[in-house]
Amino acid sequence: MLDQRAPQPIFNEKLMVGLGSGLATSGAIEPRAFKRGIAGLARFKALVEAMGIDDLRCVATAAVRDASNGQDFIEAARGVGLDIILLSGRDEARASGMGVISAIPDANGIVADLGGGSLELVRVRDGRTMHHTSFPLGVLRLETLQERHGNGFARAIMKKLAKANWPGEDANLPLYLVGGSWRALARYDMMLARSVMPVVSGHVMPVSTALKLHRRLRSASPEELARIKGLSSARVGTIPAAAALLIPLVQQLRCSRLIVSASGLREGLLYQDLSPEVQAHDPLIVAAEAEGQRFARFAPHGELIDAWIAPLFMDDGPADARLRLATCFLSDIASTANPDFRADRALEMALHGHWLGIDLADRMVLAQALFSSTGGGLLYPFKVPQDPALIARLDRAARWGLAIRLAQRLSGGTASAFAATSLTRGEKTLRLHLSGPGTAFAGEQVVKRLKQLAESLGLQSRVERLD
Repeated sequence: MLDQRAPQPIFNEKLMVGLGSGLATSGAIEPRAFKRGIAGLARFKALVEAMGIDDLRCVATAAVRDASNGQDFIEAARGVGLDIILLSGRDEARASGMGVISAIPDANGIVADLGGGSLELVRVRDGRTMHHTSFPLGVLRLETLQERHGNGFARAIMKKLAKANWPGEDANLPLYLVGGSWRALARYDMMLARSVMPVVSGHVMPVSTALKLHRRLRSASPEELARIKGLSSARVGTIPAAAALLIPLVQQLRCSRLIVSASGLREGLLYQDLSPEVQAHDPLIVAAEAEGQRFARFAPHGELIDAWIAPLFMDDGPADARLRLATCFLSDIASTANPDFRADRALEMALHGHWLGIDLADRMVLAQALFSSTGGGLLYPFKVPQDPALIARLDRAARWGLAIRLAQRLSGGTASAFAATSLTRGEKTLRLHLSGPGTAFAGEQVVKRLKQLAESLGLQSRVERLD
């Protein structure tokens, strides 16, 4: 199935029990965390059985791997019916790297996966992972390390990285941040910046942000941190340690910028199991096609619509042509909404959908196109950053939307209309050509939408019937 390339979570539950909280002191999983962890696993096992799931994988990472009673935990889990696979540090790093690749196929940089018990670094390039390293630097261990090293904490971290040959030849590359504590730090950054569109996945931060956030957190009150949207109280406590670790990371790795990835170990484990043919599929297009099929009133015709409007946008580069195709697949995504609110529904689904392989600017372009295709016209549906290049892309996306809107009206959701009609763009005129059985398709509403599209392109509109 194509949607294996872009799996949609249908149930997601997280229980933060702190298995690694005692590693830096006792070297073991503490009794309370042990008990809570097994109780949580018993619940998950019950849910799995109730859901009728027959393909189950349960893995453990650094906290269990490094704990003196880690095998006891694995045995206790077996007692509630779960066989745990204990990942090595290398396997954990590789899976995290693959998770980033699954969401960002052209990722070229260093992945830093920060968990409770460990930090994994892995080089990603050309769809492959290399130089897999695991460090005992999870957020649950960092407080003890900070107390031990005091002002020398950053130097101690940099020394560990250098000993493992980081960065080696891999300097001046993006650092992809994986893990809940990094995402929490990104949410804090977006809150401080009052981001127009606070989407964590794909959030980009300059390297200087690491120092800015670290300094701000020194004086941040618990009340300020509690205001971070979408964050649990348990996660709030990990933010200062994550910020402290990020400083020596960016200094030692000499990275060019920070990119947050919402995909990590879990997604990497799934991605590794796919065939090379399925791995090669574009995750955005796969997800858009699957979501379009889910909501479409008629048989989805994303590729037909894109081919029909493409002659108007021949100078779209590959990146924007890809977004245009995704928009065409999603063009009926708001069909079940009240007609007065379809544009708003399409906008919300585009902005907040689980889309992979796009950054924030791409998400805005997709949202603009879908908003315009469902009746929003040429208006910007959100506050637009003062970025001339992005504004030009948004304006073009709005015209994709008008073209898609024309295609939807012309075809009525049928495929035959596209075979009997075509669009051409001249220097002064936008022409709708009708031939054979297609001569009857140009009703009044079609002509009206053709004129609207033509005017947006600075052209005159004309219908030509070829009898």
